[in-house]
Amino acid sequence: MEQFYSKWARVLVHYCLEVAPRQHFVIAGDVEAMPLINACMQEGVDVGAFCDYLCISGHHKEMLFARGHDDQLERTPALWLNAVSTCDKYLIISSATNTRALSQYPKERQVLYSKGYSPVVDTIIRRRHEGNFSWCLTQFPSPALAQEANMGTLDYQKLTAAACFLDRTDPVAQWKALAQRQQKLADRLSTGTILRFENDEGTCLEVDIQGMRWVNNAGKTNFPDGEVFTGPNLSAPNGGVNGTVRITFPTIMKQVEVSGIELTFEKGAVVKASAKENDAFLQSMIDLDPGSRYVGEIALGTNYAISTGTRNILFDEKIGGTFHLALGKGYPETGNTNQSALHWDLVTDMRQSGKIFLDDELISDKGQFVDAEWP
Repeated sequence: MEQFYSKWARVLVHYCLEVAPRQHFVIAGDVEAMPLINACMQEGVDVGAFCDYLCISGHHKEMLFARGHDDQLERTPALWLNAVSTCDKYLIISSATNTRALSQYPKERQVLYSKGYSPVVDTIIRRRHEGNFSWCLTQFPSPALAQEANMGTLDYQKLTAAACFLDRTDPVAQWKALAQRQQKLADRLSTGTILRFENDEGTCLEVDIQGMRWVNNAGKTNFPDGEVFTGPNLSAPNGGVNGTVRITFPTIMKQVEVSGIELTFEKGAVVKASAKENDAFLQSMIDLDPGSRYVGEIALGTNYAISTGTRNILFDEKIGGTFHLALGKGYPETGNTNQSALHWDLVTDMRQSGKIFLDDELISDKGQFVDAEWP
């Protein structure tokens, strides 16, 4: 395992972030991920970077929720904000010992915490858009995360390795090859106006993408990765998003699992929403703020090394043969400027009966792209 962590760290430091001598390199991670944090720290020091790390335990956050006042929950964490405001490279290594530790706390406290952390996320997005900063998120496989995926810990470790191409002799070569294929797909999508998703499970959704920019993600900001994404054109006469989508996989937001989601859009906004499990939570999220009913991101998953849902959005949104939309905050580099404290990725599987059309031309059938040069 030590060799595996070293291999993982080399890919993160050299390929994902391209850390260079004398750059300020910050690792922010959960203490459960310490073996990988140590390996990345060692790699950063060997590169000649100026390295710092920030660690927190899930117990610390649970203590804050249990004992903290509202103003303590809503306070922006100064160390984290300073780190993302000043460093050159920022690596997040998340993990968990209890994925539901905060699920019993009222939604209002969850919202306060999200609002407090929002300036950190906003700074990451802004600085990445400005081009003077790089960041990457990866996840250390823990027994708790394996349980969420209904898998044994060893099998979940193997899934993580496969999803990150770390089971390959040369992972970086695999990511570069995927990046080339994804770029060809992104270039084709950039020529279109309307992207339409249809399947026999109740999804019939049209997204206006005219004039929007597609982003090719192949291991540089998420690890594992494998997606091309943009944002809908919310200023279009049709509002950018219209129709109905049924979300395939259960999704966990603020440690609350929501399943059986169906959303109907008119002129960009959610006008009808329902969930088979935790519907009240879904309603509270789409009413969170003025931007939470609108879509900030639309994306196609391209990582065919991930084949099954895991209740982990870092993995599920990358599954080859799926697409996802995110309610809430958009990414400025795509041209979408929707503002919200929410960014909720929701994944729909197209592998059974799905078809994707670009201006009425079929580009994906049952989860497989029609062009052999695409992923």
